[in-house]
Amino acid sequence: MSHATPSGRSRQAARLRQQLHHTPELPFARLLDRDTIEQALRAEKVRFRDRLFAPFVTLWVFLSQVLDPDHSCRAAVSRFLAWRVAQQLPPCATDTGAYCKARQRLPEGVLCRLTRVTGRRVHDEAPPTWTWDGRPIKVVDGTTVSMPDTPANQQEFPQPRSQKPGLGFPLARLVVLFALSAGTVLDAALTRYRGKQTGETALFHTLQDHLEPGDLLLADRCYSSYWELALTRQHGADLISRLHQRRRADFRRGRRLGRDDHVVIWPKPARPDWLDQAGYDALPDAQAIREVRVRVSIPGFRTKVLVVVTTVLEPQELTAEDVAVLYRLRWYAEIDLRALKQTMQMDVLRCQSPDMVRKEVWAHLLAYNLIRGAMAAAAREAGLYPVQLSFKGAVQAVNAFAGWLWTAGAAELEEVCRRLREVIASYRIEERPNRSEPRARKRWQKHYPPLRQPRRTPGTRLADRTCA
Repeated sequence: MSHATPSGRSRQAARLRQQLHHTPELPFARLLDRDTIEQALRAEKVRFRDRLFAPFVTLWVFLSQVLDPDHSCRAAVSRFLAWRVAQQLPPCATDTGAYCKARQRLPEGVLCRLTRVTGRRVHDEAPPTWTWDGRPIKVVDGTTVSMPDTPANQQEFPQPRSQKPGLGFPLARLVVLFALSAGTVLDAALTRYRGKQTGETALFHTLQDHLEPGDLLLADRCYSSYWELALTRQHGADLISRLHQRRRADFRRGRRLGRDDHVVIWPKPARPDWLDQAGYDALPDAQAIREVRVRVSIPGFRTKVLVVVTTVLEPQELTAEDVAVLYRLRWYAEIDLRALKQTMQMDVLRCQSPDMVRKEVWAHLLAYNLIRGAMAAAAREAGLYPVQLSFKGAVQAVNAFAGWLWTAGAAELEEVCRRLREVIASYRIEERPNRSEPRARKRWQKHYPPLRQPRRTPGTRLADRTCA
């Protein structure tokens, strides 16, 4: 009698389930459960072998690394070693080589998929009170991140031309699409800082599939061109942006809606190189645009008068005051980027190769979404809005609870997570409307002379080498 031999795929699935069973619980099991991770690993066709740093363990250690104030691989491996000792398992080696190789094996697509899934899940679970009259609000903005000065990074992400060779650092441009309801990242695009099709709007075009009918998209003046306005309307969404500095608003023309409020017609420009003929023909020959002049009378604000453009044409849908308030909400994108770059220390990356640089960015975005998900759950339970809670306080709470979370049993884990949400909800941001403070720093930093020549230059004096 013959017996069926298990296929390679079934053996791999059984091995994956066994690995998932013997790995620690993540602090965000509700948002990033084992099934979600397993689906992402299968979608990227990750092959599994009996290693200490299996894909799930590698992901867990990677997330703990970007969340911890100490971003070093040694601290991450030590944290995993401590967990194994606490679980009465044989300790792993303190050398970081195995972990670094495991990070290289982990596909970038796994981190991308999990970031999009977690961001979308929190956005979909947001209550209607976190929207603008039932319309979801999304915000797009761009920034840059720096990385170590290695030949591979320089080739993939060249430094700006304003920096002298050997004295600058590779720079990458990052454009992020946020969901304003909970502040999560829906998607992001990363590329070099300079070159063809590396601008913010070019990267934004790769993210427009996340726009849905009824969405309100907030953006700065970089996005107030005919193309961004027309493409946003093509997806059924509406864009609110500041008028580009090269355009002039003439409120004596167009269809008048009220004081400092009118509708004008923008004709379609000539076809740009990045748009094919079919896409160009699908856009209207002219686009109706509403322009609203906003006067700022708040003391301390630098801008006193600005013009906001939108594709919402009727005052019955959005009044002029609503347009001004919505554009001011765009500032939350700056706050979210500051949380990523300053609180989570993503402004200066650590990885030495372009592939790992991309993974490090996506790991930060995934960890950021998990923190935002925990804040959203805490806000719902406390009857608050997520913007009323401190992101830095949430990160500190998660790091403080990390040891308890990773060693808690299945029966104890829910109680630990409940206590964690209570702590996160207690870190509330004080109400400080229209706060204005001088742009100055009281404590001075130590002044060192700048590096005038590359460190690797032959004959460089020792005194120059220490001036980092």
